[in-house]
Amino acid sequence: MRNEKNLKMHELIGLYVKVEESTNPNQKGIEGRIVDETYHMLVIETPKGEKMIMKKGAKFRIKINGKDVIINGDSINYRPHERIKKLIRRKGK
Repeated sequence: MRNEKNLKMHELIGLYVKVEESTNPNQKGIEGRIVDETYHMLVIETPKGEKMIMKKGAKFRIKINGKDVIINGDSINYRPHERIKKLIRRKGK
């Protein structure tokens, strides 16, 4: 089950997110549902359409189980399936 402690090791698609910080100042404050994830980007569905946000250099506020969790984009800057494997291996050490 996804929770605030293991969020990075799970699928992010479908979660509500807000961009707290970004290297691109125009992206700060964008919020909506994550509809896709690639190696370097999150695709967020907003009322104004889909927005592609670079993970690197950004911080995301993700709502899960009624709580807000801040995730540094650099720590999830992997392909989704690779991120899960790498973080599980690190946790085991």
